[in-house]
Amino acid sequence: MPPVRTWTNPFAPIEGEVAMSEWERWETRFGAPGYLFGTEPNAFLKRHAHLLKPGQKALSIADGEGRNGVFLAECGLDVLAMDFSPTALVKAAALAKERGVTIRLERADLETWQWPVNAFDVVVAIFIQFCAPALRARVFDGIKRALKPGGLLLMEGYGLKQLEYKTGGPSQVENLYTRALLEEAFADFSSLEIEEYDAAIEEGDGHGGMSALVDFVGRK
Repeated sequence: MPPVRTWTNPFAPIEGEVAMSEWERWETRFGAPGYLFGTEPNAFLKRHAHLLKPGQKALSIADGEGRNGVFLAECGLDVLAMDFSPTALVKAAALAKERGVTIRLERADLETWQWPVNAFDVVVAIFIQFCAPALRARVFDGIKRALKPGGLLLMEGYGLKQLEYKTGGPSQVENLYTRALLEEAFADFSSLEIEEYDAAIEEGDGHGGMSALVDFVGRK
């Protein structure tokens, strides 16, 4: 069994985390049979696997049931996958065991998580748009701290047109990405590539159909 950090009561909300109603909502979603977003990696992440190198240390933010963290481990990376749902982490551990890889799992709330400094070669942030602007700014700053110099950030989210498609993601326009927002937030990166486009995605029952996507590839 891949190692999972333990807690005194893993089904109790941790200090300072989001309101219980939000916690319960995700626990209910992840508690349903199967894997909410499927077990295959995000297509954007898979397309950029050529940028990954075995032995690199990787952080997968809000990794849910483990599909992306497990994929990183399958690519030979040393992976820490974090999420605030204990039910999701149990499923992630099961998926890693099924795939024959080891990942480190940590239950954490992005509101209060202490970001390490220069700790990761790769950070992956796929559809973390539950983050409202104030939290998003702190998360982006945390990502910058956590990446080593030259480290790689792979991030995908929904763009503004997603409000028309309504095939997943937040309903709050301020939570969505734009090129200008990301260029400003990561203006201090040594390089960045941003692509905005529409495409049909199929990621379990959680994400499906035509979607407005924003892909970000950056180097600290």
